[in-house]
Amino acid sequence: MKKAVWGVVAVWALVATTGPAEAKWLRADTESFIIYSESNEKSLREFAQNLQRFDTTLRLVFRVETQGEDSRLPIYLLPASEDVAELAMGSRKAPIGGFYRQNGDGAFAMSNRENDSLGKGTSASQQILFHEYSHHFMKRHLRAAFPGWFIEGFAEYYSTVDFNKEGHAMIGQPVYRRAYGLLMQPKIPVERVIMEPPSAMRTNGQTDVYYGRAWILTHMLFHSPARPNQINGYVNAINAGTDPKKAATEAFGDLAQLDKDLNRYIEGKLSYRTTRDPVPVSANITITPLSADEDAVIMLRLERMNARGDGARTKKARDGLRALAAKLPANPDLQFELAAAEWDMEKEERDLAAIRTALGKVLAAKPDHVRANVLLGRLNIHELYDKGSDDPAAWGAARRPITLANRTDPNDAVPLYAYFESFVMQGKRPPDIAIQGLERAFSLTPENIEIRVSYAFALANLGDFEPALRLAKTVAFDPHDNGRGEVMLAQLEALRDRRPGGGKSAAAESED
Repeated sequence: MKKAVWGVVAVWALVATTGPAEAKWLRADTESFIIYSESNEKSLREFAQNLQRFDTTLRLVFRVETQGEDSRLPIYLLPASEDVAELAMGSRKAPIGGFYRQNGDGAFAMSNRENDSLGKGTSASQQILFHEYSHHFMKRHLRAAFPGWFIEGFAEYYSTVDFNKEGHAMIGQPVYRRAYGLLMQPKIPVERVIMEPPSAMRTNGQTDVYYGRAWILTHMLFHSPARPNQINGYVNAINAGTDPKKAATEAFGDLAQLDKDLNRYIEGKLSYRTTRDPVPVSANITITPLSADEDAVIMLRLERMNARGDGARTKKARDGLRALAAKLPANPDLQFELAAAEWDMEKEERDLAAIRTALGKVLAAKPDHVRANVLLGRLNIHELYDKGSDDPAAWGAARRPITLANRTDPNDAVPLYAYFESFVMQGKRPPDIAIQGLERAFSLTPENIEIRVSYAFALANLGDFEPALRLAKTVAFDPHDNGRGEVMLAQLEALRDRRPGGGKSAAAESED
């Protein structure tokens, strides 16, 4: 099939806790991922090869010249979707088989090892992971603001990528799990899909229909000869500040007609594209068993990372780590997780002495432990902040562990951001080196919303309002944002409007 070209959106260039004596978890390292699984080496290698091949496909399609990442995405594979649901929501009955999240530890994804392909196409568990990784890839490599429906439609569209026997990637195959919602459930008009976020849907059934309509609309705009390059015009208009409904009408024409065309498109036979050349299978994959220390703590680590501010779940994870630490006091990985869980507690419930004790044990065993040094620096800084200290020497000493973490791993965004954040906590304008570090942290992990927000405000305080507002729009349009981006966008616009002329010279003098 002859492949079309579409500019800003894409170019088809090549058209339970284990004991210390019995480690069960394996780790696979690829160019772009760190994958943890309890599966055997053969199945983990096959999974890692397929996932890296998917990443290579996206890089070929979107002409991302670099291969692999300095900041790789960790992925955790659990036996079944119910195991994922329990970590995601605290209930094995939650309808979640995989997810992608960001927190203070950075971004990570979770999926399951079930292989229920429903008889057609790739397995459901693989589609979930490909969907979630497409979100990560879009945030990291496609530097534009995309509306919520397209963010989800894009991820669904690429979730079904598969490879034929010659190794060519097949892109745009049907998402069969959306068939029932598309064909049997009440339709949601295109205008509503375009103008409302997924969170506006009131029931699981409506959400399923929304995702299906977003996917099939994306598919039609990518494949229909009658609508060449319309998606690019739409995205460009939104990024230029055009009202979203006006941008949609100018790009797609009458939205009622678009709705009719979409309904007809659903009834037709869907086409898919293949890459011109085979997508290579990576040979650069290493698989190693976790050490007994790491293996003993991994499930409690996942419980801590997924508590997400739920006090009861955080306390449960902390108490579980305490109990295990009493049995394995010499395990530095366990001591770090215990310190991190205690830090995750509500401020009034934290045991700061316990955090220092646990971190002391970690750093006695591993003086260059990156995240332990970051946490120690943050603890020092928050104690100075609470005291109201204005002693420059004390603040310099407090951030010293963060500086060590930066030197140990210059490709870890967390210490870079913590260094910048320390000056904000001090109430001082961050020095140029800290702002440069924040810029580096953003370049490493542009998917991190907290870093993206901080970088946008740093740019604004330097007078660079245009890129700052672009970043704010990428947050405001994100359907996973929960409204933070709109507030941020309004704040930045107000800041711009208060500055005389919005020029760099005026802004550069600010201590904001």
